[in-house]
Amino acid sequence: MAKQKKAPRPKAVTPKGFRDYFGTEVTERSEMLQKIAGVYHHYGFDALESAAVETVEALGKFLPDVDRPNEGVFAWQEADEGDKGDWMALRYDLTAPLARVYAQHRNDLPNPYRRYAMGPVWRNEKPGPGRYRQFYQCDADTVGTASMAADAEICMMLSDTLEAVGIPRGDYLVRVNNRKVLNGVLEAMGLAEDDPKRDDVLRTIDKFDKVGEEGVRQLLGKGRLDASGAYIDGVGLEEAQAEPVIAFLTSRADDVAGTMENLRAAVGDSKVGQDGIAELEQIGALLAAAGYGDDQVLIDPSIVRGLGYYTGPVFEAELTFEILDEKGRKRQFGSVAGGGRYDGLVKRFTGQEVPAVGVSIGVDRLLAALREKGRMGGAPTGPVVVTVMDKARMADYQAMVAELRQEGIRAEVYLGNPKNFGNQLKYADKRNSPIAIIEGGDEKEKGVVQIKDLILGAKIAESATLEEWKERPSQFEVPRTEMIAKVREILASQQDGSDA
Repeated sequence: MAKQKKAPRPKAVTPKGFRDYFGTEVTERSEMLQKIAGVYHHYGFDALESAAVETVEALGKFLPDVDRPNEGVFAWQEADEGDKGDWMALRYDLTAPLARVYAQHRNDLPNPYRRYAMGPVWRNEKPGPGRYRQFYQCDADTVGTASMAADAEICMMLSDTLEAVGIPRGDYLVRVNNRKVLNGVLEAMGLAEDDPKRDDVLRTIDKFDKVGEEGVRQLLGKGRLDASGAYIDGVGLEEAQAEPVIAFLTSRADDVAGTMENLRAAVGDSKVGQDGIAELEQIGALLAAAGYGDDQVLIDPSIVRGLGYYTGPVFEAELTFEILDEKGRKRQFGSVAGGGRYDGLVKRFTGQEVPAVGVSIGVDRLLAALREKGRMGGAPTGPVVVTVMDKARMADYQAMVAELRQEGIRAEVYLGNPKNFGNQLKYADKRNSPIAIIEGGDEKEKGVVQIKDLILGAKIAESATLEEWKERPSQFEVPRTEMIAKVREILASQQDGSDA
């Protein structure tokens, strides 16, 4: 009889496009989410935690096609007789679930409904450097009002949130534009809603931040050579017809009034364009009344990303400080949040248009920015480690660590093999523990403990002479009754950066 082959062992690898998060990364994200939630709550928004899974029908944007049912999302069909089970998918953002929740519970919710949501989302897209298939978003939305006060409030809240998490004024800018103004520009160009060139113009406008004014001119006309030398065909507009787009993209003046005047020239007699300008003026006036300056929130028509999705005002939070890329070149950090007005999303469920406006913060991007600025990502501080000198006295050590925890001090007992004391200190070093507490038989008899300042000890070991070693001891013998006080003293000195 043939010998049965053993099943191969599974490979211990993270699935492609995903990653694992350890200790400090998880803690830092949690702390940042708490700060963001604090600002959102302060503004009167209520928390909502919707399901991570939605029906693909409810998600809408990424309906599965016949050949590739998983395209865009992680989707599956529920088992059912005759292959008629519902298609389900992990949510790809936090806005589509909000539309479903509002449509489902609108009779029980206050109107307008103000909610915030935080959590992971999943996208079945090709991963790349820094681009993962699972990432965190942090959203806030107001559903049920067309008032521009809601849009202005989102901008204010976004500004306050960035400052609350550690991005100071001068290192960020919330830029505001309006899709209606762009629609007015397209009207002024003579492009009807069903004109196929309309989408080509939108795609060209979206490249403004990459190719600049002259590049947009060329792409709206005959075309241009890109950086690789390849020729990109243009939209084929006459220069005069393309002029409203250029006027729109370059309309920002030194003050809001000047910008509005330039935008009016760009949209001409278009009513929708004039309506969009009026909305921007309202937002600008509300921001000024609340004390938000142009160094925090700025009306800026050059912001064009996402204009195809939104129906009115759009905004983007950009970090303005410079970082070095992988080739050592200076560049600005870029966008960490975006949002706008999307008045058509709930209509898919109700048949009636419901005004809504919201913002989404890219949590991982914002964490990366704080690490770039040195405001996060330092060496994590581990727990105080109570070492074990005698396995038979584990109860004593547990009592010791319980006392530390009751006093609000993070602490643990060493739970490995205590036979080699050196390994216990190596463990404490690997945990980046600030202090190790030692109580052997002799210490127990005398009623004392040894408290080892591991941070100071490491510093002394790096550079101290023998004389300095003796003068600046990193291990202290104190009465057992004074253990808590000494631990607090050492932790305080470490926090201050002193060697006291």
